[in-house]
Amino acid sequence: MAKDTSEKTAGQQGGGKGVTPRSQDYPKWYTDVILKAELADYSPIRGSMVIRPYGYALWENVQGALDAMIKETGHQNAYFPLFIPMSFLQREAEHVEGFAPELAVVTHAGGKELEEPLVVRPTSETIINDMYSKWIRSYRDLPVLINQWANVVRWEMRTRLFLRTTEFLWQEGHTAHATEQEAVDETLKMLDVYRRFAEEFAAIPVICGQKTDAEKFAGAVASYSIEAMMGDKKALQAGTSHFLGQNFAKVFNTQFLNTENQQEYVWQTSWGVSTRLIGAIIMAHGDDKGLVLPPKLAPYQVVIVPIYRSDEERERVMAVVEALRQDLKPVCRLHVDDRDNLSPGFKFNDWEMRGVPVRMELGPKDVDKGQAVLARRDIGTKEFVPREGIAETIAALLETIQTAMFQRALEFREANSKQVDSYDELKAFVGADGGFAWSHWCGSGDCEAKVAEETKASIRNVPFNRAEEPGQCVLCGQPSSGRVIFSKAY
Repeated sequence: MAKDTSEKTAGQQGGGKGVTPRSQDYPKWYTDVILKAELADYSPIRGSMVIRPYGYALWENVQGALDAMIKETGHQNAYFPLFIPMSFLQREAEHVEGFAPELAVVTHAGGKELEEPLVVRPTSETIINDMYSKWIRSYRDLPVLINQWANVVRWEMRTRLFLRTTEFLWQEGHTAHATEQEAVDETLKMLDVYRRFAEEFAAIPVICGQKTDAEKFAGAVASYSIEAMMGDKKALQAGTSHFLGQNFAKVFNTQFLNTENQQEYVWQTSWGVSTRLIGAIIMAHGDDKGLVLPPKLAPYQVVIVPIYRSDEERERVMAVVEALRQDLKPVCRLHVDDRDNLSPGFKFNDWEMRGVPVRMELGPKDVDKGQAVLARRDIGTKEFVPREGIAETIAALLETIQTAMFQRALEFREANSKQVDSYDELKAFVGADGGFAWSHWCGSGDCEAKVAEETKASIRNVPFNRAEEPGQCVLCGQPSSGRVIFSKAY
């Protein structure tokens, strides 16, 4: 492993100086973990990052699991151009207004000024609609269910590794349907795919709900989100799904001949998640020792650290390690850390920093006793287990860790959520970074904006599972039919 001597990552190598404690400086802790665990590094381009192999392996596992779930719902992957004619974005007024401050525009290419500027893809609704208008002719061509994995560029003013960068990786689904109800059902179905992925793979509990008009996607009729609580009690929007209605279809003339032989505009959706999920995993589960990765997504689920002091011990230990490698290959992603130039203690710290769910230690005495030592990263415990039946032991332990991580995150969210009924209490609660405030809201955009301005807390969403209870708006006192989530957010 090469030593990183760059100014920004000096001292960030595994096994070296520890990370900044979360209680001391949470943003610094977050950056320390990313650099020290070698997930990513700063690039020479302001606001952009280099995803390092360990971080990319984590993203590949996210991508692989989510891609399978998307395909299970009948979607196919395709790819659309990175460059979009400026005129495409200008056709949908709300869309271009929403993205205008973040656009990167190409005006020259091949040594010449372009006749029409090109926008570097911030999202693909417009160029995909241009293609759909060519492909869709009849109701027999519907639905169109397409997803793409791509990079996008949004010129952010304030950036943070994984959470908000100028360029990031994501998937974006774009579908076209014959009826409004089909499109609405699709929007909500894909939101539930994101919920299941967050909870079942990332071990992060989320709250599903509808975004307010002020927070919805530019050009959408309605937007929906999954909202997660991070370790500092702030919210993170971890995924969104949008019902686009016929807004883009009308400006791109995406029509079809319906069963009554009449022309009609298609109904559409779009939905996406990004490398922001990596940030969510870091902040939802990490501790002062570094990453804590859920087993289903960890690049390595088990790392074996062999311990020996002589060539003779090495030969005996490594013979057992090789046998264990063969036994465990069918049940987990396994890595053997056989670096001879590093001490076992350094390796222990290194893999703790990298969040590997299970570390297996094996020395000469363990070989003699037919056992191994298993260290759990999530709760820091160690236990001796017999080598006989170890594959079954490991498989069960990984399931236990996955479930326990979700349960701890859920308990943390519930412990830091509160029903708040007065504006003074709301200001005090969010001012102390209290978490999720469940408060009544009258539905007024003016009230929403004033609360956000004065408290820095936004309405994260209107939860699907909220109780329909009459109440009074936390700010103006007007009638409210139910509570929404106010929280500071990333």
